[in-house]
Amino acid sequence: MSQDDCLATYPPLNTLKPVADDIWIVDGPVIRFGIPGLKLPFPTRMTVVRQASADLFIHSPTPLTPELRAEIDGLGRVRDIIGPNRIHYWWIPEWKSAYASAAVYLAPRIRAQAKGHIDFEGRPLDRSAGYPWDDEIATLPVVGSYMTEVAFFHRPSRTLILTDLMENFEPAKISTGLARYLSWIGGVGPPHGGLPRDLRLTFTWRHRRELRAAVETMLEWHPERIVLAHGAWHPADGTAILRDAFSWLLRR
Repeated sequence: MSQDDCLATYPPLNTLKPVADDIWIVDGPVIRFGIPGLKLPFPTRMTVVRQASADLFIHSPTPLTPELRAEIDGLGRVRDIIGPNRIHYWWIPEWKSAYASAAVYLAPRIRAQAKGHIDFEGRPLDRSAGYPWDDEIATLPVVGSYMTEVAFFHRPSRTLILTDLMENFEPAKISTGLARYLSWIGGVGPPHGGLPRDLRLTFTWRHRRELRAAVETMLEWHPERIVLAHGAWHPADGTAILRDAFSWLLRR
C-alpha cells in the first residue's frame, strides 16, 4: 500500500470496532476508483450486525483476513452477506467461499458490473421487506438511473447504514490538492459529506421524487448515527446531519 493510500485509511484495519450494541464496523484497505488516468483512493468500510438469533448480517464486505475471521466467528454465525449497490461487490466471493451456507443478497446490476467476478447465484436485493432480518433491520431500495443503492436501518441501535448515498472525505486524509478540490466540488467534503454530485445527476426527474421520498423515510427513522462506506462516519446527531446533507433535495 502506498503512502498516499495509507493516509486515506482508518487504522487499525481488518478488525472489529464497536459502534453500538450488536453492531460493529471494519475499516478496510483503499480501493482506487474513477475515470482512467484519475483514479482516487477510497477507504473502505464494512458493517456487521448481530441479530437476536446471533446470526450475522455482513454489509459491503472488506477482505477476510484470518484474524478477522476469528473475530467474526466469535460473534456468531454468518447468515447474510450483502452487496448494497452495483459497485460494492469485490470481496463477496471471498466471504461466500469461507461461509458456504450464508445467503448472498445482491443489489440490482451487480452481476453485470462484476463481469464474471461473481460466478454464483445471489438472491435479489430489490424490495423493502421479505428478508430474514426484517424484524431488526429495515431495508430501503433507492432507485437511480445508474444504480440502485439499498439503505438499511438497524432499529435497536438507531443506526443508518449507507454506502455511496453519502460519502465524507476528510481533507487531512487526502494527499493532493487536486483530490481535495475534487472532493470539495463533488460535495463529499466537510462538514458532513453528501451524495456525490456525479451520482446526483443520475437521479433524473424520473427518480428525483423517489430519492426525496427515500430520504424522508430515513429522516422518519430518526437515526442516531450514520455509518458510511467511504470516509468519516457520524457517531451522533445522525438525523440533523442527514437533513443537512440532503438539504439541496428537500428544499425543492
